[in-house]
Amino acid sequence: MKRITGLMMIWVMMQQLQASGQSIHFTQYYNAPMLLNPANTALMPDNDFRVGMNYRNQWAVIPVPYTTFSAFGDIKLGGNKDNENHNNWLGVGFGFFNDKAGDGNLSLTQLQGDIAYHLQLSSTFMLSMGFAGSYVQRSVNYDNLTFDAQWDGMTFNTNLTNGEKVGVIKTSYYKMAPGINFAYYPNENLYIKLGGSLDNINRPTESFYKSSKNTLGYRPIGNLDVIYKAGPVLIINPSAYYTTQSGASEMVVGAQFRTILTNTRQINPVITQLILGIYDRLNDAAIGIAGVQVGGLQFVASYDLTMSALAPYNATYGALEFSLIYQGKYYKNQGIKKTYSCPRFF
Repeated sequence: MKRITGLMMIWVMMQQLQASGQSIHFTQYYNAPMLLNPANTALMPDNDFRVGMNYRNQWAVIPVPYTTFSAFGDIKLGGNKDNENHNNWLGVGFGFFNDKAGDGNLSLTQLQGDIAYHLQLSSTFMLSMGFAGSYVQRSVNYDNLTFDAQWDGMTFNTNLTNGEKVGVIKTSYYKMAPGINFAYYPNENLYIKLGGSLDNINRPTESFYKSSKNTLGYRPIGNLDVIYKAGPVLIINPSAYYTTQSGASEMVVGAQFRTILTNTRQINPVITQLILGIYDRLNDAAIGIAGVQVGGLQFVASYDLTMSALAPYNATYGALEFSLIYQGKYYKNQGIKKTYSCPRFF
């Protein structure tokens, strides 16, 4: 089988970055909660529903740029409003993800459904268990690619037979992922969450050729998240993320700093927060983030500055990413709103 030039370049770059080229990827993993871990579905002590979107534009200055988009939503169901120390609830959610790269429009479209149950074991400890099922479709347009058979000695002649498939070729599969979170909140100023999930637990096969058996490897994902209220208007949020798949791996560590700009002594104030942060994707990129949250609406922008061996080829330009998330309550009468003992930071 002859190799497709554009796809091979993508593969080489992903190997240089030591990241998984088989799965959807966002730098702002903390703003893609159900992609990170299905146990995050409706994990919102202060709110009842959440909707959001993510957009990523990666490697825009080189021949095979990536664009990635997602839209998601989740909602809380049930809960025990009579016992503030033991409140359990069910969360359900959905996600749409699309990733496109290269001259051949190598595309991944993923539809995901999530369910999770959150069990508050005590006034300081919560266990969350979740499960995600996804339908995934891959496609590539062979007519936009050039092959060895089309080289006429001077240039690639697209009028020549390519010796491969023609038109848009598609393949699809289903995949599943369980997840779990442990949360600990000893007081009103500290929240610690440790979570993990295992994507591709059913080991699906992904290939454009029936004779090829490209079985996707297991993809474990781990995340540590700490929220600490350091003062009346300052919240510090260090976190770490790690994933590996088929020999490739990625680790990101860093922290966000939130400053509350609103006078909280006002009656029913709309809380406004300024968000700044810095992260490091080990052996790959330095990441800066900035954003703002007004009430339940949050907007965050981030930029990856390439520090790896790829830097000379893309002039250190990495990826620009945006996220927009809104969280709210569906109870009109706040007098019957369920209460939880998880800490509130504003």
